[in-house]
Amino acid sequence: MAKSDAVKDPAQKGKFKLIILIVVALLLAIGVSVGATWYFMHSAQSKPEAVIDPNVKVAAIYEPMAPAFVVNYNANGRQRYMQVSMTMQARNQADLDALKVHMPVIRNNLVMLFSGETFDSIATPVGQEMLRQKATASVQAVAQKELGKVVVDQVLFTNFVLQ
Repeated sequence: MAKSDAVKDPAQKGKFKLIILIVVALLLAIGVSVGATWYFMHSAQSKPEAVIDPNVKVAAIYEPMAPAFVVNYNANGRQRYMQVSMTMQARNQADLDALKVHMPVIRNNLVMLFSGETFDSIATPVGQEMLRQKATASVQAVAQKELGKVVVDQVLFTNFVLQ
């Protein structure tokens, strides 16, 4: 009989170890689940979802201004002209759509700006960049007056021809 008791002891010890291992694994799984739930609930309460991180920049939206602008110049007794295609860069489609309503005013102001320049002043890369900055300021001024905000980040020259 001693032999049969010895045989049952290792089998019972193996089953007992398996039961303990299963119980420990279940307790560990429950603990991890509770901990993860607490962590996510706590972090959700401390950070509202509606807050927009100011360090994250919204994707740019580009709106071409068609048709291209054509301006005639009289330089040194010769007829010269400038043709420039422009695109507005913005971050909010709704604001850009609201600004499109005022496109006749924007185009008028830009034609007046371009006509007031001299051919020699826009013939250099520095002069062209200054003209682009003036065009940006002109569009932003209309947006500020009509919509109460700047709307357009910058105006880009996508084609610039002098002849």
